[in-house]
Amino acid sequence: MKKENSRKGSYRRFIRLIHQSNPSYGQLGIALILSILTTLVGLTIPILTKNLVDGFSVSNLTAGQVTGIIAVFLLQAVLNAYSTYVLGLNGQRIIAGLRELLYQKLIKLPVSFLDKVGSGEMVSRMTNDTMVVKELITTHLIGAITGMISVIGSIIILFVMNWRLTLLIFIVFPVAAAILIPIGRYMLHISKETQQETGKFTGVLNEVLPEVKLVKASNAEGIETARGKEGIMRLFRLGKKEAKVLALVSPIITLVLMAALVGVIGYGGMQVSSGIITAGSLVAFILYLFQIIMPMGQITTFFTQLQKSIGATTRIIEILNEKEEVLTEGAKLEDAKQPIRFQDVCFGYDDGELILEDIHLTIEAGKVTAVVGPSGSGKTTLFKLLERYYQPTSGGIFIGERKIDEYSLHSWRSHIGYVSQESPLLGGTIRDNITYGIEREVEMEELLYAARMANALDFIEQFPLQFDTEVGERGLKLSGGQRQRIAIARALLRQPSLLMLDEATSSLDSESEQLVQQALEKLMEGRTTLIIAHRLSTVIDADQLIFLEKGRITGVGTHHELMQSHALYRKFANRQFKLNDELRDKA
Repeated sequence: MKKENSRKGSYRRFIRLIHQSNPSYGQLGIALILSILTTLVGLTIPILTKNLVDGFSVSNLTAGQVTGIIAVFLLQAVLNAYSTYVLGLNGQRIIAGLRELLYQKLIKLPVSFLDKVGSGEMVSRMTNDTMVVKELITTHLIGAITGMISVIGSIIILFVMNWRLTLLIFIVFPVAAAILIPIGRYMLHISKETQQETGKFTGVLNEVLPEVKLVKASNAEGIETARGKEGIMRLFRLGKKEAKVLALVSPIITLVLMAALVGVIGYGGMQVSSGIITAGSLVAFILYLFQIIMPMGQITTFFTQLQKSIGATTRIIEILNEKEEVLTEGAKLEDAKQPIRFQDVCFGYDDGELILEDIHLTIEAGKVTAVVGPSGSGKTTLFKLLERYYQPTSGGIFIGERKIDEYSLHSWRSHIGYVSQESPLLGGTIRDNITYGIEREVEMEELLYAARMANALDFIEQFPLQFDTEVGERGLKLSGGQRQRIAIARALLRQPSLLMLDEATSSLDSESEQLVQQALEKLMEGRTTLIIAHRLSTVIDADQLIFLEKGRITGVGTHHELMQSHALYRKFANRQFKLNDELRDKA
């Protein structure tokens, strides 16, 4: 009973999901009517053949008979072509609607969900899963609808023509159903596993291909080849299971239908010899039997594909049911030039281990606060909480006297300028990337000002297309320093009140670092600034330094104060400054 209810629930969810994609029911209705007409026209062909066989002779063959048969074939072809087009068009519309629903959902899902599931899995659901549904609707649904109409119409006519002969056909059908229904259920199970494995394999591709330079530089081709092969072999094993199932389905159907055909010819031949029916009636009966046999393959394929589609849409529905970020819910933050306080903040991911513990911290408005400490101490997690990608497990973050989560996400994030170590760019032009996320028309004067302040105008003007230069996938046509300065120009254009710098110069050469550092100093003027720094030399002039160890703040003060009071900070600083001196001497 539970399994039955589960299957019914799966079908209902599938139908509900298709409804959400806003299909044109009017056009679908027209296509269905045309399909019925096409089948009805096709059902007249055996009758015409019967009359032709029963009274066949060259002298009896009239132009009207020939014209009638040709007209029926042409009419059937035209109606079938148009109904197929209309169904195919609506299938494409349904898939477009489904992809739009899914894409909008993916964009609005919180970072915490995307971090957990992975981008490869999301890409798989967006492409592979929707493609399975597309195949069902645009290819198999058409054949199934016309096939079912043909089967039902043929069976009715056969009962009218000769009910005894028709009953003979149905003796073998229950046996076939008893075998095929369990196979269909097993097919659904295989389909779900296949979709999951496809998602994992897509994740591996999305992880490895963008970092193929790292793979080659590390001589890790063998490792990644083995990793890819493992995913391919898992998919192969599932494909082999599917092939075995399909290999069973086809012979069973063929055996059933051949048994029915042999029975009809044998029993029908006896009736013809006894004079109960004419030879033309037997020919018509066999033709109608073929109008049952031929669509059965299409119908079986449809239901097999339907099981795959339900498996795929189950995964899509899981995403659509996820709670998304509500960007506009909450108050509007008018003045972000206020102190920001972390009060008793603790945070841990789903596994329960705390990453941050008892964080008490005040970030003064208009001043520079730097967060330093060993790798894995929770510096980046602090940024994620401030960006509201995650919520604190306990405690709260305040701006002024109100919690930051009282303000809408859109309002809160509009006051933040973020420059990361990686400085990701999107495919498009330099102009597109500098103005990214700006909801108003950006004047050329503003663009030039932002680029100049970010020390980016000089290199931009060296390109033939200047601001219309394509940056390539993830900005790979530009150097690290150039990408960094474009990111700074983007932050400048937003005019943020709160500036967050995540080790923005750590991966640059000395010349690029100097240019980027100059741009950052202009950007930081008069703004509340929070910096993650591994190199203390870049933040020794900060108004406040926060030292994090294993998720706890163990030191707060200026560089000079911490050098006096914090042993580990002093050790860090002395080691780095000594290293810098050695490098300077070698140079």
